[in-house]
Amino acid sequence: MQARKKYLLLAFLASWLFLLLLLLGDRLRRSAFMSQPRAVSPRSWPRWADRSLLGSFAAPQELQDLGTPSPPSSRLNSSSRCRMENCFDLGRCRRHGFKVFTYPRQRGQPVSDSYGKILASLERSRYHTRRPEEACVFVLPFDTLDRDRLSARYVPGLGQQLGASPLWNGGRNHLVFNLYSGTWPHYGPELGFDVGQAMLAKASFDAESFRPGFDVSIPLFPRDHPQWGGQEGRLRHSAVPPRKKYLLAFKGKRYLTGIGSGTRNALHHIHNGKDIVSLTTCKHGKDWEKHKDARCDKDNADYEKFDYQELLHNSTFCIVPRGRRLGSFRFLEALQAACIPVLLSDGWELPFSEVIDWSKAAVVGSERLLLQIPSAVRCIHPERVLALQQQTQFLWDAYFSSVDKIVHTTLEIIKDRLLPHRSRPRFLWNEPPGGLLALPDFSTHIGDFPFYYLQHGSSPSEKFTALIRVVSPLSQPVLRLIQAVSRSQYCAQILVLWSCEEPPPPLEKWPQITVPLSVIEGRREPSDRFFPYAAIRTDAVLSLDEDSSLSTSEVDFAFVVWRSFPERIVGFLASSHFWDAEQQRWGYTSRWTNELSIVLTAAAFYHRYYHSLFTGYLPAGLRELAGGLAACEDILMNVLVAAVTKLPPIKVAQRKQHKEAVPQQQVKGTAPSSSWGFSQQQDCLNQLAEWFGYMPLVSSQLRLDPVLFKDQVSILRKKYRHLERP
Repeated sequence: MQARKKYLLLAFLASWLFLLLLLLGDRLRRSAFMSQPRAVSPRSWPRWADRSLLGSFAAPQELQDLGTPSPPSSRLNSSSRCRMENCFDLGRCRRHGFKVFTYPRQRGQPVSDSYGKILASLERSRYHTRRPEEACVFVLPFDTLDRDRLSARYVPGLGQQLGASPLWNGGRNHLVFNLYSGTWPHYGPELGFDVGQAMLAKASFDAESFRPGFDVSIPLFPRDHPQWGGQEGRLRHSAVPPRKKYLLAFKGKRYLTGIGSGTRNALHHIHNGKDIVSLTTCKHGKDWEKHKDARCDKDNADYEKFDYQELLHNSTFCIVPRGRRLGSFRFLEALQAACIPVLLSDGWELPFSEVIDWSKAAVVGSERLLLQIPSAVRCIHPERVLALQQQTQFLWDAYFSSVDKIVHTTLEIIKDRLLPHRSRPRFLWNEPPGGLLALPDFSTHIGDFPFYYLQHGSSPSEKFTALIRVVSPLSQPVLRLIQAVSRSQYCAQILVLWSCEEPPPPLEKWPQITVPLSVIEGRREPSDRFFPYAAIRTDAVLSLDEDSSLSTSEVDFAFVVWRSFPERIVGFLASSHFWDAEQQRWGYTSRWTNELSIVLTAAAFYHRYYHSLFTGYLPAGLRELAGGLAACEDILMNVLVAAVTKLPPIKVAQRKQHKEAVPQQQVKGTAPSSSWGFSQQQDCLNQLAEWFGYMPLVSSQLRLDPVLFKDQVSILRKKYRHLERP
């Protein structure tokens, strides 16, 4: 019995010892595994346009390892781990602000048209500096756009030239632009030189080589892409319902061999010849007949039956498959045409994905799930389709319609990284007018901008600041104007911008009024009135010239109107622009007609944000241009507001005597109808149109009058009685 107990005890102890050894072994294996460096997890594919509608399209995990495998990148070295914290000298930017230096161009150095446009945009930018010691970012003079060794535009020997430059410093604080990398047959990410610690602004960026928070993915754009301005989008206000003739369309090359051929070779499977048109041709390249397959002849014949532009503009969705590289020109073409892009390019880091929410403008698909695309896009509701189309137009106009916008979007993304606490929220990038026109130096709160009161559920402040520009010694008309404005129930303060050569009179010479009055000494320049003075604490600014003649009723009514349209200029004195077909240039007229496109800031309300935009957004050269021509600063402010809002100004009711008033900006010593005076204003219009790349001004026939204005009833029954009194 004792022996039996002894054996049972030994068996029990042995089992416990065995379990203990198993537990210790498992912990040792885990600790050894955890001590090894972890592999970087693959970047997830961008979110679907609408997960509820495209739930069966593909699961995110299915998209991690798709696509044609690429050869190992030659850039997988220490620079692949670059971030702003370890590969960028932030101190350079703190000393002189965000300044961009472009290397001087060397004689005989070949530069393509596209790279020339990029350099021209940088040199015209408000961030440009000619002094390298002030620079925060450096841009090379060498054309780095096409790094395909087989291309005629390939520039050899860049590595040696960069090594000889004293500013290169291993690429630190440099920005390198590139559209084409790699060469046949793999078209990888290599550029043919070591970029070191330089940031890449690159088209067809693949997610594996993209360094988040450091590089910038840009779109692939053609050589004839506009330098400034750009063509407008194709979506019209009458395009409701949003469905077009074709639901889904594609027309393009089919690669018979090599990378990118898989997806395009399969596109014919979804073609039905009715609402889905998918056409390819293998008739391209010098030796296409050598690789010709059984489908080529039929595909080529069907391909010629459709016009590409007509198909593009009459399709609701446009397939944007990868080509030899991940990006293609078709992406921008679809955006402009309001044809919702259906992206089939696995692993593509979408342009400006750091700030743009592409789920609002595109459908991101998988190359392996091509056959599911027709059913997926059919499930998208018409309301969603219209929203996607509208967003394509906004993104096209805000960031992609010109080389200048592509360049400045790149710069603004980099600038936001330097001061994260003052960077634009993602909302500002994805809602009109966009991140380029929402300056974080003014505010990062959406409720402070004049465009977002409706979305934010707020309204502008209930008071205004009057800013009166005085260019001659104090006179009775100025005193009467101050008294009339101060009697407004909405007036918070009056600021006098003293631009006279004589010093301002002492305070006892100014009228005694019930609101604060301050005098600010200006620089005697016409654009002084648009400086963002810290003393302006209200949302609304009433800009006045010293010879303006307004009653309190006029001021009150105009302010009430402005509070309903805080993003526009609301005022009394109007003029208009027109196209002179005989002279083939823009003309200017101040005649009283039914049409207007300019409201003079000699007597007008607008939001104080436009002071910051005028001073901080426009380059100094453009402001100097406006200061040198008669009334040009007035026109420039109207052009700027129209470019931001895409809306005309608003004219409000005024007393009859204003018809005879001559704007202060009229050139001294000339008659109001002087052709010389108006020729300067016409020159201003045409130079501004050239600078913007188009004419932003919008014409209108709207004038707002108070209730019972000019009606044959007693004045006592009217709220704004003094509007009709002489």
